[in-house]
Amino acid sequence: MTDTDTDLAAQATELLRLHQSAELLTVVNVWDTITATVVSDIAGTKALATASHSIAASRGYEDGEKIPVDEMIAEVARIAKATSLPLSADLEGGYGDAPEIIRKAIGVGVVGANLEDQMKPLAEAAAQVGAVMKAAAEAGVPDFVLNARTDAFVKAGDRDPAEVLADAIERSKAYLDAGAPVVFVPGRLNEEQVTALVDALGPQKLTLIGIPGIPSLARLQELGVARVSYGPMSQNVALTALAKLVEAVHAGGGVPEDMRKLN
Repeated sequence: MTDTDTDLAAQATELLRLHQSAELLTVVNVWDTITATVVSDIAGTKALATASHSIAASRGYEDGEKIPVDEMIAEVARIAKATSLPLSADLEGGYGDAPEIIRKAIGVGVVGANLEDQMKPLAEAAAQVGAVMKAAAEAGVPDFVLNARTDAFVKAGDRDPAEVLADAIERSKAYLDAGAPVVFVPGRLNEEQVTALVDALGPQKLTLIGIPGIPSLARLQELGVARVSYGPMSQNVALTALAKLVEAVHAGGGVPEDMRKLN
């Protein structure tokens, strides 16, 4: 095992520890080198995660695995080189070969990943989780933090919310049983739904997306949630600031007085 392999394994172990801690892990997602540098340099940042939607948008692609996989991995590699913190990569549904893309991601410095189930048949989705964890272990990163995502709420449509919750619990349990250390259930979940998920899965097993309408970070920590990340929300916030600057300039103003020089 090389020094690089040892470093990656240690970073994965640290990322896993951060998820297993009773302290809620918060991760503001990044999409290129400069955002990775800015977020890494803010006091309190303990890990980084990419946002696939944001990376694709910044390079002119729509979300949904429209960006070529090699282009996605190349951008993730640049981000990995810009930080010494543990890095998790959003790799959508695995681009048709989840174990192989995990091997590629580890090869550029990634020690965790989000992978969507895209509501595939449960047996198929759980088998993919097992195959990914096996590939990570074979690559020398047994503590790889696969954040196995279920799209039960994202793709719920007009289904009965109780059925959606039951589906999310069933799928999440299957992914944990297949070896994933944590599961990701994105959606505008209320406190009752979060509580039901944590009760079913155990504390520090559930990760959520930080969108308006979910319980506060303090309450999520009390409930036993492992992590909150922000997906494309961080890019939307940055682009909102840009749009506001343009509007201010058009109105005869200029840059805000509290602007920071970050690059």
